[in-house]
Amino acid sequence: MQFLELVNRSYTGEAVSKDDWAMDHVVQPIMDVVDEFDLNREKGAFLLHDREQATAYFEAGVELLARSGVYNQSIGRVIRFTRDEILAAARAMKQQVTVGRGRDAYTFVPRHPDDSRLPGVVAGNPGCPMTEELFCRTVTSWAKEPVVDMVTCGSIVEVDGCEVRRASPSEVIALRRELKYLNEICEKVGRPGIGRLAAESSVSEIGDLAAMAPGGFQPGDAHLVALNNELIINNDNLIRVANAIGTPVLNASLACVMVGGLAGAAPGAAVCMIASLLALSLIGRADYHLCHPIHIRHVATSTDECIWLSSVVCQAFDACAPAVIICDIYPKSGAGTVELLREVAANALAITVSGGHLEGVGSCDGLKPNCSGLEARLMGEVGKAAAAQGMTRAQAEPIIARLHDGYRHIFGPGNEGLPFDEVYGEDGEPRKFWLDMYKQVKEELSSLGLKL
Repeated sequence: MQFLELVNRSYTGEAVSKDDWAMDHVVQPIMDVVDEFDLNREKGAFLLHDREQATAYFEAGVELLARSGVYNQSIGRVIRFTRDEILAAARAMKQQVTVGRGRDAYTFVPRHPDDSRLPGVVAGNPGCPMTEELFCRTVTSWAKEPVVDMVTCGSIVEVDGCEVRRASPSEVIALRRELKYLNEICEKVGRPGIGRLAAESSVSEIGDLAAMAPGGFQPGDAHLVALNNELIINNDNLIRVANAIGTPVLNASLACVMVGGLAGAAPGAAVCMIASLLALSLIGRADYHLCHPIHIRHVATSTDECIWLSSVVCQAFDACAPAVIICDIYPKSGAGTVELLREVAANALAITVSGGHLEGVGSCDGLKPNCSGLEARLMGEVGKAAAAQGMTRAQAEPIIARLHDGYRHIFGPGNEGLPFDEVYGEDGEPRKFWLDMYKQVKEELSSLGLKL
């Protein structure tokens, strides 16, 4: 389908207020679809084990998108899609996505539940606010990890002592600096061609346009094209899509559905996530998808509801429309805490056995730069070890439950941990106490049956 033909539906669709969109096109239709397809989550479940249920969730997502469409908030009108268009886009999703260049290139493929093929690992904390100095130090800490297949980064929020403001000269400069630093860091760690999910400092479409300048995006790099909550897009993100047409830059779709928000509890939120990713296959021209559930109270992806949602989404696409699904890991805890490592391990294990790829770590909910490369190392090691030993969902779920018991106490009070320079030394390596915690959690995992 022609991209502009879909965009032009923004100008011909029915006019709807934002409040009416939320109630009439999100809340009520999701409740109806969940009821019609008899969808539920077994109490205490972390993973989905039923392929028929996975199919039902996918069909419910198609039904929701066909009924509701997507709201273009910039115009105040609804973009409609037919069922045939939705299914055609689902069938057309890429079966191979190569990021990076040369010897550093990596190819993502759709994975299956209980798959022995290793998950790809994207390391970084997208969106986390960073100074320029901290940006460089943190990205270096995970870019050099051999287990990492692609890198991403936080957002530079200050340049030359000035706050980065939306759609201003400071945003353009921040984007140019971000790409310059990524080029230098990847060269320095001996991985000049590694793929980057970049333009994270882009507050508006202006920054994304700036990243196309010479020295910016390279072939096999990706940028984000997002839906806002829930099933909402704006011209900012549509311009990002247009900006990539005819270039080698990949579109990484992003949906951050709220569990407990307008979509309701985990089953409704899972349906909304599937519908969102399908919409981004159409209007966002997605090359691959990022699944990022957010718990309305606890934010983190490491709640039992969010872990289960990611498991459902991966399996729903595998059952009906195989695609590259990468799941974000955003724990509640920050660096320098044993709980962070347990949260990372639980997320990584659940995503891997459900058929997804891994991205993270957005430590401390991605709100503070209390992060490091060590938890990204553990994320990749857990995912790749689980796949290599052929771990199944049935084997993984008790391990995830034990890990969850070891960190669930941090929901509510929080657990922000320590800033980067308190967990990594000037030599760019983890401090001893942080490395000791990492070794402790690896021993825990080995005792639970994960062959690290």
